Amino acid sequence: MTYCLGIKTRKSLIGIADTRITSGNQTTFAKKISVHQHEQNSLFVMTSGLRSVRDKALTYFDEVLEETDKPFNKLYKAVNALAEQLRRVAAEDKKSLQESGLDFNLHAIVGGQLRDDPEHKLYLLYPEGNWVESSLATPFFIIGNTGYGKPILHRVVTPDSTTEFALKAGFISFDATRLSTNDVGFPIDVLVYNQNSFNMEVQRFERDEFAGISKTWNESIVDTIHAIDGQWINKVRGDGDKQQ
Repeated sequence: MTYCLGIKTRKSLIGIADTRITSGNQTTFAKKISVHQHEQNSLFVMTSGLRSVRDKALTYFDEVLEETDKPFNKLYKAVNALAEQLRRVAAEDKKSLQESGLDFNLHAIVGGQLRDDPEHKLYLLYPEGNWVESSLATPFFIIGNTGYGKPILHRVVTPDSTTEFALKAGFISFDATRLSTNDVGFPIDVLVYNQNSFNMEVQRFERDEFAGISKTWNESIVDTIHAIDGQWINKVRGDGDKQQ
């Protein structure tokens, strides 16, 4: 499984992706963020799904970017080009994969800003090749293992969140997922793009670099639960233990 998160705030884009790949009882590691930068064109792609489908679709997409006479000037056009290559791979491989009992299940998060985009953009691309764009109501997308980390983000992340706050919330979302499943884990790749910068910074982090942060937020949750008013519990506790 995979954990990939894209967040759009008013001033930045954030990407967080784990690197763990689990196949049966074997675990390997591979980068799940692909960055493409050239002059005033910056975009990234994060994927979740069959590795073979991902590699083939991105190889075709890289070829399109290299061979096009006129570079894409808006990000949605690049997303359409990736969608076209995803459909191409589906036409070539989907039937044989399904006959082998495998789902054609590639999802992608695409973010960035091309030269004619008025602001940075964030898209979620589905296996069928259709896509949706982030909005004020949905400032983030998660693909892969989505159930454990999404509730945290729904509570705290908004378009007005600062980059620092969004990064912290994103890590906590990842950490909640990591603690709840054995197929998502360190190291993680973290990407930051600031609006109109046309430059993406990517850094890899190991588990020991976040050990203190993970411990701090875990202790904070325990303290917060203890601080919650528990008078209502008396109605259901009866003569049981006193409030802790």
